[in-house]
Amino acid sequence: MIHNPPPDQDETNESADAKDSEATGTLRHRRIRSFVTRAGRVSTGQRRALDEFGPRFVVPYAPQSLDWDAAFGRKAPRVLEIGFGMGGTTAEIASARPADDFLGIEVHEPGVGALLKLIGEQELTNIRVVQHDAVEVLEHMIAADSLDGVHIYFPDPWHKARHHKRRLIQPKFVALLVSRLKPDGYLHLATDWQNYAEQMLEVLSAEPALENTAGSDYAERPDYRPVTKFERRGLKLGHGVWDLVFKRC
Repeated sequence: MIHNPPPDQDETNESADAKDSEATGTLRHRRIRSFVTRAGRVSTGQRRALDEFGPRFVVPYAPQSLDWDAAFGRKAPRVLEIGFGMGGTTAEIASARPADDFLGIEVHEPGVGALLKLIGEQELTNIRVVQHDAVEVLEHMIAADSLDGVHIYFPDPWHKARHHKRRLIQPKFVALLVSRLKPDGYLHLATDWQNYAEQMLEVLSAEPALENTAGSDYAERPDYRPVTKFERRGLKLGHGVWDLVFKRC
């Protein structure tokens, strides 16, 4: 999901969330959030989809492990996507991989409505949605050693150097992700911001429980990840896109 970072924000937004990580064993000290709070208008079609498909496909946040088999009505490989934006990529991947189950996390209601609309139009049954902060979902709803894959596409780049600490891909967050992956489970990241790609490669390479499937370099875009219209336009203008695919050892 591509976000456009807002103008400089009051640094007190961070301190309001700070708690003692040593006492809690979580990421709440100078907490990394998986989203930027912003307003967005829900269209008539998105509202209709929220009302019609939300009760079936939206999983309410709860501080307890999710029963995937009950949520999806079957036992299948489990893939988590963090920040699916308007859901186009999520729907396309789920359609191409019907044997896998996908849990998408997105806090913004227009995006949730847009994905639900696609689910209804394409009659997809292998997607569920949680509308909540991804860090808390990972901490409380995703059991250890339970995921076959994680997708994080085009997270906020936070391009100013003083804001890099707000980026989602940080060592503690990656360690949390790794703890939720099964052995041989994969972590697939993509970004169109070179400096962030370099940070991603550095952070993932430093995690001892991960192995780079591309040796020591960036990966070729896997066939299952479609090229978005925004990405295609950027590529025509000479902008780069970097994929990283690591596996848990």
